[in-house]
Amino acid sequence: MNSENGLHLVPDHRAESTVATLTGTLTSDNCAELRDGVLKVATDAPVSVIADIRDLRIDDTTLMAVFTAIAARIDDWPRIPFAVVTDHPDHVAWLARQATDRFVPSHTDVPAAERTRDRPPRRRALQLLAASPDASSVARAFVGRVCEQWNVQDLAEDACLVVTELVENTIRHTTSRPRLRLELRPGTFIIAVADDDSHEAVLLEPPTEHGLGLRLVAQSTRAWGCRRSWAGGKVVWAVLLPRRSRYRNAGE
Repeated sequence: MNSENGLHLVPDHRAESTVATLTGTLTSDNCAELRDGVLKVATDAPVSVIADIRDLRIDDTTLMAVFTAIAARIDDWPRIPFAVVTDHPDHVAWLARQATDRFVPSHTDVPAAERTRDRPPRRRALQLLAASPDASSVARAFVGRVCEQWNVQDLAEDACLVVTELVENTIRHTTSRPRLRLELRPGTFIIAVADDDSHEAVLLEPPTEHGLGLRLVAQSTRAWGCRRSWAGGKVVWAVLLPRRSRYRNAGE
């Protein structure tokens, strides 16, 4: 990301994290752009995201609150660890002044952030689907097998409903092959479908002849959303809530 407002973001995909190096000047004019840029990086980051702000100039101390907003959005999805790296004394003081350090871990360098991050147990399963009318049935069969393997069969019905809507939405409105991702973590079961079209998925009202669409997804999940990817395209995701007892039996 090279902003006309003097802000630059460069992602570096490492084995232990994805580092978003931010340089230039953070202002009220480009604060939202920084937020969206880091969230795009998080969409493609399988392990964790670290915002390296050591060389970022900041116009106003109140702008440090943007990192709290980023952390809150990442906590919805993709629910991966997020941290800030800076050794600048002013940055550290401003993070404390805005209480950002209560919600976002801060470290002096990237290795320290990687060493101390939380590593919540999780399982992940991926399936590349064909851009065909059969894609949703293949996706449902995949979801059923995975739910059985992870011992969360009581989630299978809702998960199949959600994955059908997300995959069929991709098939109807894009020319992409849907990329399906399932994740199981403490307290959450995540379904995500990625495609190469950058147009945002939206709720349709009234429902179409194909079904209830994303409104049905919204009613069947704790949360859902659509986020553009740094690599291009977008990911539509939804979170189901397995019971604690269910997750404890999943063999993590």
